[in-house]
Amino acid sequence: MTEYGRGQEGSEPWHPQDPYYGDGGWEGQQGHDGHQAAYGGQPQHYPQAPQQPEHGDWGNGRQADYGQAQQQYQQQYPQQYGQQQYDPQQSYDQQQYAAQQHQQYDNQYGNNGWGTGTHTHVQYPDSSDPYGQQAAAYGTGDQPDYYGTPDAYPPPEPPSRRRAEPEPQRADWDPGPDQGEHAFFAGGGDDDDEPDGDADDPGGRGDRRGRGGKKPKKRRSGCACLVVVLVFGGGIAGVGYFGYQFYQDRFSSAPDFAGDGTSATVSVVVPKGANGADMGRLLKEAGVVKSVDAFVSAFTQNDNSGRIQAGAYVMNKEMSAKSAVELMLDPKSQNAVVVAPGQRNIAVYKKIDDKLGLKSGATKKAAEAKYKSLGLPDWAEKNSEMKDPLEGFLYPGTYPAADGMKPETVLKEMVSAATKKYAAFDLEAKAKALKLDSPMDIVTIASLVQAEGKTTSDYRRMAEVVYNRLDYGNPQTYGFLQFDSTFNYAKNESNIDISESEINKDKDPYNTYTNKGLPPGPIGNPGDDAIKSTLNPTDEGWYYFVATDGVSKTEFAKTHEAFQKLKDKFDASRGN
Repeated sequence: MTEYGRGQEGSEPWHPQDPYYGDGGWEGQQGHDGHQAAYGGQPQHYPQAPQQPEHGDWGNGRQADYGQAQQQYQQQYPQQYGQQQYDPQQSYDQQQYAAQQHQQYDNQYGNNGWGTGTHTHVQYPDSSDPYGQQAAAYGTGDQPDYYGTPDAYPPPEPPSRRRAEPEPQRADWDPGPDQGEHAFFAGGGDDDDEPDGDADDPGGRGDRRGRGGKKPKKRRSGCACLVVVLVFGGGIAGVGYFGYQFYQDRFSSAPDFAGDGTSATVSVVVPKGANGADMGRLLKEAGVVKSVDAFVSAFTQNDNSGRIQAGAYVMNKEMSAKSAVELMLDPKSQNAVVVAPGQRNIAVYKKIDDKLGLKSGATKKAAEAKYKSLGLPDWAEKNSEMKDPLEGFLYPGTYPAADGMKPETVLKEMVSAATKKYAAFDLEAKAKALKLDSPMDIVTIASLVQAEGKTTSDYRRMAEVVYNRLDYGNPQTYGFLQFDSTFNYAKNESNIDISESEINKDKDPYNTYTNKGLPPGPIGNPGDDAIKSTLNPTDEGWYYFVATDGVSKTEFAKTHEAFQKLKDKFDASRGN
């Protein structure tokens, strides 16, 4: 073991005024007898020397003894050195353990000339220095074990050669972009308050960084601050705007006009299935109401608003929402064509001409030229004897007919409605069940029922009369329908006063007095009740009927004799 106190080759001499070593360097040096004195051999020889916190409580006359005891203890208990990790929470336990080892060592070697006295007390560590007096903590981890060697406890350097402790870093310093500050907020270039120091300048910025000093704080970029202000300002403005809109939508009344509007009018077409909001949007786009919300509010507050149907309406511009709802409930405002049940096509064409402002006959010409493109069902083939291929397919209802619309557009809506309705009734299957040639026969029979019947209760009996007379072998009419309505259709009249001689002379295909079976096609546009009755006739044996009052009262008979009595009753009502 290298003796402490011997000058090593190449080492620098200690300063004679160093208070750690007194006069002449190291005191109490022994010869070559193998016994080495501790630092400051005499006890308390240098009371003014400060303790070294890195190596425990030195200067008490026990360093050399403890060094040799340390080496021997390492050999006896190698697991206590170099393998255990330092745990500051176990400092007190380690000190007690070390004290026990000192006591054991003193008892064993204290009388053999190695020590200068016994030391049974180990000073408690300073609570402010958790690493003080922890001899057993060193040599852990990956560091080599230098205990028991001269390198373990090198003498402290003189004050003139000691390194200055680094200045502690302040916790609130302002880091630059390279130390965590975002480059967006860091000043640079022309924004710096001072130029960068030269690398050779000891007072430059690089020197201050090397010494751990505080980095000069950079100015914030003016553009960056402006961007931040604009972003936050824009966000506040956006929140304010949407907040205002939310308040307007929830707590303020919707914009609305006042009064019944101006003298300017506009046509608004309301499609089928439109609700209050849909109507409001159409009216707002046409300049009738000021806002959709105002119309919806007025629509929901009116108990009769559900009666507003699809169609074209003539509305005033700049109306209040309440006035708009009331006007739409007035039939006079509807700019639409209404097809009544049983109405003939010729009457419908005239209505369309009037609504669209067309010359008389324009719609009829469009129907004749474009009927194939209007959406008729496949089974609705034109009979060469048919007067109008669209007869029976302009389904009863209300259809928009506003200025600027083409007549075929209006007609197509009507045909589309009839096609859907007949498909819903499944006329093709019903025609086979009733032993008819085509679904067209059902539409034709329904048009006859609609024309001849006066009330809904009459329709089923009227349908039975038709089916019974179509039987060519029936003993009453032998296949002749003998309906005045078919003859009037051919003449485009509605006169029921037809002389027998006139009827018998006319050979028109629609004259059912001179032609057996059904006419070439429908004689009008039947409604729902007439179609349903045609599909479900009575089975009571009816062959005759007479409007005995000449208006609405229809009576039925099963035989010709009963029919004659009804006819006499009719003549009496007319004064004949």
